[in-house]
Amino acid sequence: MDRQDDATTTEPAPPSDWPALAKAFRAREVQDLGPLVRRVTARNAGMMTGPGTNSYLIGRHDVVVIDPGPADADHVQRIEAAARGPIRQILLTHRHPDHAPGAALLAERTGAPVRVFPSGPHGLRHPVGTPLADGERIETAEFRLQAIHTPGHAADHVCFLLENEGLLFAGDQVMEGATVVIAPPDGHMGQYLAALERLQTLDLVAIAPAHGRVLCEPQRLLAAIVTHRRQREAKVLAALQRAGHGTPETLVAEAEEVAWRRRMLARALDT
Repeated sequence: MDRQDDATTTEPAPPSDWPALAKAFRAREVQDLGPLVRRVTARNAGMMTGPGTNSYLIGRHDVVVIDPGPADADHVQRIEAAARGPIRQILLTHRHPDHAPGAALLAERTGAPVRVFPSGPHGLRHPVGTPLADGERIETAEFRLQAIHTPGHAADHVCFLLENEGLLFAGDQVMEGATVVIAPPDGHMGQYLAALERLQTLDLVAIAPAHGRVLCEPQRLLAAIVTHRRQREAKVLAALQRAGHGTPETLVAEAEEVAWRRRMLARALDT
C-alpha cells in the first residue's frame, strides 16, 4: 500500500483497552475500538448474522476496510462516512453473502482494490479481486495487517492480524456465543480445527469477530472451542459408527448438518 506524505510522521497509536471496549456494543452506531479501528455494523441482523455483520475500518490516514458486508448501499455509505481518510484497500475474510457483496459498490465509489483469497473448488466465485496470499502483510505508516489463511468455515476464509495491537479480525472463524457452521463440501471440520490450532500459536490480545462484540482472553477461548469440537466430534462419530452405516467422513458431515438445522430451529423458536 502506498504511504501518503501526511502519514509518514504519524505518532504510534497508544494500546487499546480491550476489556473495556469488549463491554460496549451498539449495533446502530459507529464505534471506535481504540485509536486505529472503527466498527460499522450492517443492519442485517438475523439468525445467521446475530446483531449484524461487522465492517472494520483500520487507519486514521490510509484506511483499509475489512468485510464491507451485504449489498446494501446505505451500509456502504455509512462505511465511507466513518472513514477518517481515503479508503485504500478492501479486504474480505471470505465470499459469503453477508460479508462480501458490498465490496463491489465500495470499490466503485472509492476506486480501492478488492483483495480476497482464491476460492476453493466448491466455493463462491464472486466477488472477484486481487488474490491474497497466506502470510501476506498489508502495511501503512500506522499499522501492519497479516493475512492468515484459515479454511474450514469456507475454503477461502482468511483472518487478519493487526500486529500493532495483537487484534485478530476473525471473520466467521470465531463467533460470540455461537458455534460456527461447517457445511461441506466448501466447509471442512479438519481444516477448521487445524486453523484454530494455528491461531493458538499467535500472540493475540483480543478477537474482533464478524458478528458481535470484541472477545478477550483469546487463547482461552480458542482452546475451549477446539476442545469442545473434538469432544463433540468423537461422541457423534462413535454413536454413528454404532449405527453401522457410512464412512466416518460422511457420518460426521451428516451429523453437522442435522446439528446445524436444530440450532437454527432453536434460534427461530427463541425469537
